[in-house]
Parts: sequence; structure tokens; C-alpha cells
Amino acid sequence: MKEIKISVRSLVEFLLRSGNIDNRIHHAPDTAMQEGGRIHRKIQKSMGPEYQAEVSLSFSYSSENYILTIDGRADGVMERKDKPLLVDEIKGTYRELKNIKEPDEVHLAQAKCYAAILTKQRELSDICVRITYCNIDTEETKLFEEEYTAEGIIGWFDKLILSYHRWAEYIATWDYKRKDSIHGMAFPFPYREGQKELAAGVYRTIYHGRKLFLEAPTGTGKTITTVFPAVKAIGEDKAERIFYLTAKTITRTVAEEAFELLRQKQGLKFKTVTLTAKEKICFLDKCDCNPVACPYAEGHFDRINDCIYELLTNADSFDRETIIKYAMKYNVCPFELSLDMSLFADAVICDYNYVFDPFIYLKRFFAAGPGGNNIFLIDEAHNLLDRGRDMYSAELVLDMLLSFEALISDAHPRIAGIVRALSSEMENLMEEDDSAEILEDISPIMQRINLLISVISNYLEEHSEGLFRDDILDFYFEISRFANIYELINDKYVIYSENCEEGSFRIKLLCVDPSDNLFNCMERAKSTILFSATMLPIQYYKKLLGGKKEDYEIYAHSVFDSSRCGRLVACDVTSRYARRGEDEYRKIAAYIDAIVKARNGNYLIFFPSRQFMDEVGFIFEQEFYDEDNQEILVQSESMSEEERDEFLGRFTPGNDIDLGSVINMEIEVEPSKSILGFCMMGGIFSEGIDLKKDSLIGVIIIGTGIPLVCNEREIIKDYFEFDGEDGFDFAYRYPGMNKVLQAAGRVIRTEEDFGIVALLDERFLQRSYFELFPREWKGIIKTSTDRVKNDVNALWKRIDEGR
Repeated sequence: MKEIKISVRSLVEFLLRSGNIDNRIHHAPDTAMQEGGRIHRKIQKSMGPEYQAEVSLSFSYSSENYILTIDGRADGVMERKDKPLLVDEIKGTYRELKNIKEPDEVHLAQAKCYAAILTKQRELSDICVRITYCNIDTEETKLFEEEYTAEGIIGWFDKLILSYHRWAEYIATWDYKRKDSIHGMAFPFPYREGQKELAAGVYRTIYHGRKLFLEAPTGTGKTITTVFPAVKAIGEDKAERIFYLTAKTITRTVAEEAFELLRQKQGLKFKTVTLTAKEKICFLDKCDCNPVACPYAEGHFDRINDCIYELLTNADSFDRETIIKYAMKYNVCPFELSLDMSLFADAVICDYNYVFDPFIYLKRFFAAGPGGNNIFLIDEAHNLLDRGRDMYSAELVLDMLLSFEALISDAHPRIAGIVRALSSEMENLMEEDDSAEILEDISPIMQRINLLISVISNYLEEHSEGLFRDDILDFYFEISRFANIYELINDKYVIYSENCEEGSFRIKLLCVDPSDNLFNCMERAKSTILFSATMLPIQYYKKLLGGKKEDYEIYAHSVFDSSRCGRLVACDVTSRYARRGEDEYRKIAAYIDAIVKARNGNYLIFFPSRQFMDEVGFIFEQEFYDEDNQEILVQSESMSEEERDEFLGRFTPGNDIDLGSVINMEIEVEPSKSILGFCMMGGIFSEGIDLKKDSLIGVIIIGTGIPLVCNEREIIKDYFEFDGEDGFDFAYRYPGMNKVLQAAGRVIRTEEDFGIVALLDERFLQRSYFELFPREWKGIIKTSTDRVKNDVNALWKRIDEGR
């Protein structure tokens, strides 16, 4: 018999939905992320010895096919003389208590569930439910209290459980089908060398509840080799759900294809949902969840349950196209539909932020904190470091404050006055030079921000419409984010101020080392598998991505024949600032010319900056460009998805590029011409694209990829120097080499591919860089301006002989 576990909160939030979507996703958010816990503890301690805080409760209901276990934790339970037992639900809020006329339906239902469980377990004749609202700023409280008879509260609870029956019945039936299919599932391909051991390593990591840091070169089949053992673990009840986390849309498509492959080839019964950002999937030109503006928001919850049930019983893959199809059929919000489908999905394919971002993470799964029975599969995990820093950092920009004050000063003088005072506090910190100033105390700034949050929260509560309300709401989000990140400050943070290049001034809460925050998020899973083709040095990523000593590491074996890729390093050019000039640009242009003329075909050339690309490109076009046999494409500063696809389409006559569901384009390319793509290292074309076979035969990389020297990078360097590490490695060399290795990885994507990689910077010959090369990089040739033509020809001869 299937045991179904659901929290009280999840149960009532799912069932007690009606009316419009506006109340959930349009109103200002409650910013009591950290303060709420403090308020809970303070109220609980003030209630005396009879008050039991954080009381864990559980109730099981048995049906023919399932056992439904409902659990949760009551904020307080108190025995009272001559009065019924009291169940207390505490909620911290920034709202004015006078505006709260009655308890929220979900808050009340949570407390009533706890009361019903206690009434059943203790065989009580009656019970009292109390909702305690506490204003976080003033610490004032407002109570809503009501008594229920045993018959009344148990009858209400039984009806609630009965309304969940069809969903529980579906879950139980699906569980049997899913398990049977998993038990009969085999790996869908013949194992490549080392692939079976790799899949076993993933399974062992899940079994032992650890993390695995996996360096998996292209060709190891890392997607299917991580998905397959994770699905097997689900079938053996080692976990309940997989979260496949990605940084880019294209890798989400790859994950969808892996699950679909197991369905088609192995008969797997497994529900998957892909979460698409609200802005991208919204049916309106601009997201506006007000039911007055959005017909899909109005009455959304009146229609959503029927939509969910039909989709559940008619499809296994809830991808973007399927979500849109059913959302249009039932006239519901597609974004909210995808979130609801995640509750019934066996795997959720989504961006990192749905697990790691403190403001966006899926509270329906992770609100209870650590201990979740999930598996996290984190693809291209090298991206999680910078994303983690961004998600847990925040900044306050003076220009933003001044512009907002000017906008609202006449219509909202009180709010504008507080903003003006906040701006003055910031101006007091301004320095004349461009260096960063480390700030030890910004409490005056935070006092102004907290006052602003309180005042604006009250305004938003009292005014559903008004002049500049949307601008005020956006501003509220900005300062609330800053305030919430400030509550996370610890020794992994640095607070600094600086004059920005555009002439403004900012204060930044910089999460230099996101390991603690990422670790806490990964505690929501039983096991986490972090994998990438470029996660070297692995100890660097393990340290900064929340790994512990007991967690595992694997360097997977590359199955590709190393002789099919030739590599050379130039010993007499560099992108160093001290050497930049016309002579150096000309030497690099000559290198490019010698390499691309040695073999007709398509090449990507990666530059360290746009200015560098423009300088070298100008000389190349003037002195070396062969218009009859070559075509130059230049990556522009901002490219739409259509422009990106068109750029890549020029490399693949016939549109055989493997980009998932991209827009097909009719593009004519003369087959005799070499396509030379001038691109930015670390940009959109340096990772996540597959130009297979002869679509690309060479990559030329200029420079070591190190980030530009700036105040923030110097702060990161100094932080890790103080921490006993090599600060330059952590701030510059390792991030730069990751971009280099990602760009180099564009050449060989399949066993049939061949090509060359040219590293044009003498620094690659230094031991500190050379030791970061992957171990499968064998037979690297050291070349120079006067030898490069012969060396490239020798490489091609060796490649041709190996084919």
C-alpha cells in the first residue's frame, strides 16, 4: 500500500484555492524572512511554562490503495485551566495590524488541521484555535481566537481529507506504475568505457546521502549517466523527486530529451515538468497578474484543478508547449499551472534559482527547511558559483534613489522624504576616488531602509490602485531584497561602497564565498550531484559550492580519441594590457590567418574583450581577409534568440545544428567559404552550443580569460588571500581558465568530430596555467609566429592519419 506524505501547509494551500490569482502573485511580498523566526521565539517564550512550542503532529488516514500521512508543526499548544486546549499559529508581518480584519484562510486552516489532529489523538470534547499576528516593526500583536466542538472540527478535517481523495488515489496508482517501469528499465545504450562505473558512482552517492562533484568531459554522456541512476534510486525508494537544475535553456532541453529517451526506449513511466520563467511563458506582452488586466488570472483557481487533473491523466511530459496548450484550453495562468504540476511531477527541470534563490525558491517543496527527500542534479555546475554570488548579494544605487524620489515627490511626499534621507546617508559615505571603501557598519542606512519598508508596506496594503503604485511596488521589491540579504551577512560577506563607472554611487553586500548559503540549500535534498565538463580544479569548486570533506569527487574518463583534436599554444603573443598595441594585434591577426588558411572550414575565434576583438578584427580584415574564400561573422553586444540562431545557422548549411527546439531558418551558405566567427570569451557562443561534425573544425582562443581587474575582483582576491588561499587563483585564474576550457570544448562534441584548438597567449606555458589543462589534452604543440604554418599543417596531418 502506497504511503503518501504531505505537510499540513501544502495540503491546505492546494485545496483551499478559489477566486483570482491576484492575492498570491501580485501583492507585495512579506519581507519577514529572518525577523519572522525571531518574533516566533519571542512570543513563544513569553507565554509561560504551560505553552509548548513547535509541537510536531502527524495523522494517518487509510484508504484501500494508500495511507495518507499529514504532518506539520504547531507553533504552540497550551493547556489552560478551565478552558479548552489552545492551538496557536503565529505569523510575523509588516502589515498594519488594524488592516487585518480577519485571519487569512490558509493560516486558519493550518491551525484547524493541528487542532483536529490533537482532538482525535487526545479524544477532546472541544478545542480552541488562535491566530496570532505580530507586527515585526512594533512587535504589537493581534489575536483571532475561536472555539470548536470535537464534532465540528473533526467533521471539517474529514471533509478536507475527502476532498484530497482523488489526488491521493491518482498518486497511489501512479506510484505502482512508476515503480514497475523503473524495475524493468535498463540503460538505453551500450555503455561507453567508464560510463557504467560513473553511473554506479552516482547511485552510490545517492544511496549514502552525499554530494558528488563530477568532472565529466564531453562525450561521457553526463546527462543520461546522472539521470538514469537517479531514476533507479527513485524506484528503490531512496528519494521521492528529482530536481534537474540548469543555468541555461538549452540544457533544460537536453534534460527533457534524456527523460523522453527512457520513456520511449525503456517504457519508463515518469512525470516531468519544465518550469519556464513567468516573463517568458506569460500570454500577455507584459506580465500583469491583476485580474482586471489578465483574463487568465481572473477566476484562475476556479478552473485550475480540472486542468491539472486532465493534464495529469493525459501526458507524462509537462514541457513548455504542453503547459501552454492546457493553459489556453482552460484559460488559466501557464506559469502557475507549471508550478502546480510540479507537485505531481517525479522530476522538475528548472533553473538554479528555483532551489537556490532566497526570494524565488519553491516554498511548496522547501519551506520546511533541511531534510527533504529529493535528489538535486546540477548541470554545468561551474556556473553555480557566480550565480550563487549574485543570488546572495544585493546593492543599493544612489541614482535609483534619486530618480525614484524625483518621480514620486509631489504625489507621495512622506515616502519621498524618507528616500531623501536615505540618499543623504549614502552621500555621506561617498569618496572622490574610484577605489572601493570597505564598510564595517551601515546601520544608519538600514534604519532608513526598514522605515521605508514599513511605510511603503502600509501604503500598498491600503491602496490597491494609485498614482505611481507600480513604481512604488518595484522600488519596494528592490529595497526589500537589500534588507533581506543584509540579514544573511556573516564572515563570508564583504560590504563595500564605490563610485560606479557610469557616475553613480553604490553600496554592495557582496557574498564573496557562497558556500554556506549553497550548502544550506542543498540540505533540502538527500543527495546532490554537481557535474560539468569544466570543473577544474575540482577542490576549488568543492570548497565554494558547499562541499564537505566527506563528499565525493570523480574525474570521468573521456571516451573521445585524443588524436582527433590537435592543440597548440603560442609562445610569443599575449593579451596582457602592458603588451596591447598595434604590433601585438597584428601578430595575433597573422596567427589567425595562418590557422584558418591551413584547412578550409568553420572556426570560432574568442577574444578577451570587445575592444580587443575590434582592434584585431580591423587589422585582419585589412591585411589578411580573403573575401572570396572566407566570411566573417561578429557577435554583437546584445543578440536576440533569433539573431543567435541565425549566427549559428551560418555554420550549418541545411540547419542540422543540434539546438533543441530552435527556429529553423532558410540560410544559404556557399560551401566553399570558411565561416570565421569573432566572439567574446565567456559569452553566449562559448558554452552550451553543439556544432557537430564539420560545422566547426577549429577554435582559436586569445588570452587566458581572466576577468577584468575591478574593485570587486580585488575584494575577492584579498578575501581569499586572508583566508589562506591564493587570491589571484580564486579571483582571476580559475574563473578565466573555466571560460577557456568551455570555449575549447566547442570543437569535439561527438566521436565523429575532429579539429584543432589554438591557445594564443604565452601565459598558457606557465606551470600555473598548464597544470589546469584537462588530462586528456595530450600532445600539445608549442608554436611561434615563424613556425605556426608548419605546426598547424603537421597537426592536420596527424589528425587525418588518426581518422
